[in-house]
Amino acid sequence: MDVVDKAEHYLRLHGRLIDRLRFEALFRGGSCERVLDALRCYQNPDGGFGHALEPDLRGSGSQPEPVEVAFWILDELDAFDAPMVAAACDYLTSVSTPDGGVPFVLPSAREAPHAPWWEPQDDPKGHLIPTAGIAALLHKHGVAHPWLAPATEFCWSRIAALDELTPYTARAVVPFLELVPDRTRAEAEFARLRAAILATVSLDPHAAGEAHFPLDFAPAPLRLPLFERDLLESHLDALLAAQSPEGGWNGNWLMWTPLVEHEWGGHITVARLATLRAYGRIPG
Repeated sequence: MDVVDKAEHYLRLHGRLIDRLRFEALFRGGSCERVLDALRCYQNPDGGFGHALEPDLRGSGSQPEPVEVAFWILDELDAFDAPMVAAACDYLTSVSTPDGGVPFVLPSAREAPHAPWWEPQDDPKGHLIPTAGIAALLHKHGVAHPWLAPATEFCWSRIAALDELTPYTARAVVPFLELVPDRTRAEAEFARLRAAILATVSLDPHAAGEAHFPLDFAPAPLRLPLFERDLLESHLDALLAAQSPEGGWNGNWLMWTPLVEHEWGGHITVARLATLRAYGRIPG
């Protein structure tokens, strides 16, 4: 079997319905509307998303981070005209802090099982994760919503204050700087932060543990000059080699309960295929 056929086999064994439908829509000519139908099941009446769409947050209630997960799915389908988007932005408005950002995680996460790194605070502050990624995608798709302008200013102010970054913060900053419309400002901040961003990247494609690789920052080619093409090619080679005998890929972080290994595996497998296609390693 080729790479895509093997991944299909893996998804049939392990993938959630939404990830099997994503695969069908992206690689087998299947229905995008069926993916949207499945995604709607994760959206709550308040417009937010929950129900373990982000597998490490097991609760049914809405949280900011699953909105970003939902928006990346809508992005791969080019479906930002879906009514889910405006409803989700209304939800973000309802949980935003006065400075325009949304928190990393809300206190309500305590009400259900969750991974140990989701540590709710009683009075959470706005955070670049997930504010920057969400704002980036809304800008990419030209969405007009009152939430976006203050969220964008929040991101600019937080980015301007950065000098050192954690890997996950860097992975939030890169899509914002890649997609925000003010290119002069974005390119200036990128030039200032490029070395700090690269300091969070594992350039060795065989690094063990919870490494953050170039393709995590650039799952499709970037216009920002972050990585040389030769480096990306070596990581694409490693990505192809890392496909499991069953046909999938998974995360390199703690799988803290057995179910999340399957849920992340299906989600990530579709994302890895999309990356390989974006760089021309599998047919378009």
